Amino acid sequence: MALIGILGGMGPLATVDFMEQVIALTSSAGASCDQQHLELLVAHLTHIPDRSEALLGNGESPLPGLLRGIDMLNRNEVELIVIPCNSAHHWYDAMRTHSKAPIIHIAEASVAALPPGVSRVAVLATGGTYHCGLYQRMLLARGLEPVEPDSATQQHIDACIREVKAGRLDASALHLALALDWLLAQGAQAVVLGCTELPLAAREMTVPSIPIVDSTLELARATVSYGLERGWNCPR
Repeated sequence: MALIGILGGMGPLATVDFMEQVIALTSSAGASCDQQHLELLVAHLTHIPDRSEALLGNGESPLPGLLRGIDMLNRNEVELIVIPCNSAHHWYDAMRTHSKAPIIHIAEASVAALPPGVSRVAVLATGGTYHCGLYQRMLLARGLEPVEPDSATQQHIDACIREVKAGRLDASALHLALALDWLLAQGAQAVVLGCTELPLAAREMTVPSIPIVDSTLELARATVSYGLERGWNCPR
């Protein structure tokens, strides 16, 4: 049976949310008993240094911790690795080169899920993810215009993420609502929740009636599709 490795803990709630999405999607695909689900091996490495702070030049690089997690999963012979943290994907090339197992790219899966016909896309993410241009490059390569937050709106996004990490989901939703209102007023036609904490906040509020791409869900969809296409849900 093939193992899917999850390099998680960034943050803890987001990792659990990702696992729940994988289980729900596998159930929707027809799994009706334990043995028809995908096997997951989770490295819940909460002590990896803050990715966003490192990208902003304010903290220690998380790359050694990320590579330690990759090594841990590879030693256990996983056949795929997924990382439910957007900011960590700034170091994607280094992790992919280091790993024996392939790694799905969360931002690529999320941008691919944007509906046709939109041209202006808002991405809500950590300050570090914005600073490194992870999503902006992908959107521009597809001929899409990124709608970026101003400093006050980014403060609401950062506060939302902090509140989720602290387990205060009600408070996180208030910040997210304010950020979304501002971005929609700037003409955004679709929104990417480009931090895996943000979907947890979004479920606590009434989201706007425009396309919302949940990066956690899209990573889960890509993971389940990869596994089911290879029959990893069927014991041999």
